Amino acid sequence: MQAKKIIAVVNQKGGVGKTTTVVNLASGFIKNRKKVLLIDLDPQGNATTGSGLEKNNLNGSIYDVLLGHKSINEVIVKGAKKLVYDIMPANRSLTGAEIELIDFERREYRLKDAILEVSKNYDVVLIDCPPSLSILTLNGLAAAEYLLVPMQCEYYALEGLTDLLNTVNLLKNNINPDLELLGLIRTMYDKRNNLSLEVSSQLCQHFSNKVFKTYIPRNVRLAEAPSFGMSAVELDSHAHGAKAYMNLTQEIIKRLKRI
Repeated sequence: MQAKKIIAVVNQKGGVGKTTTVVNLASGFIKNRKKVLLIDLDPQGNATTGSGLEKNNLNGSIYDVLLGHKSINEVIVKGAKKLVYDIMPANRSLTGAEIELIDFERREYRLKDAILEVSKNYDVVLIDCPPSLSILTLNGLAAAEYLLVPMQCEYYALEGLTDLLNTVNLLKNNINPDLELLGLIRTMYDKRNNLSLEVSSQLCQHFSNKVFKTYIPRNVRLAEAPSFGMSAVELDSHAHGAKAYMNLTQEIIKRLKRI
């Protein structure tokens, strides 16, 4: 895989396994001997706590970087568990950035400019975007080369996906012409559920090879892992969910090599 791949993980709908995907992919890339930076761009800070950090006790966060209070190198820390990737953490202070960035010049490019300072140090940069199309998400999409979309196979999924991709096309025309859809990830997938099968079939019909072959099943270990401050790949590599994310990591690496 070529170096310096910047991937934004986005879905404006919450509860689709976005942060779970980011944290487990970070661990999966580490297992594949890649240097990884995880950027938590969500004020909820779930990727931060899911990486074993105390989000309310940070010396600096992505908020400080976006507002220019600190450099990115001052804020990046090591994850706390064994599959160590670097992380730019977040907490609730990031909520204020939504308002404070309004009067900044190049406000959509604050994250992109910061990443340029460190991108040469990493093979992969993963950005966990908030579940909304806000100025924070715009920063993530402006900085990224590729877009990953985790989604549940449920009734409103296709409608929400259409809205997201329409927004991405607007971004390509006005902010980031290099942004490409890397793929769609079916999460919390239950192949015994007829609706899941039907929506999955529609996804594959409409988006063809953009749908990853690997799907992420509903799995207890995936749900438990954040309470231990680690990914399921770290917690129990033999769990079905962890194996799925390792397979997905391999699929992403192969796809990036072909691009």
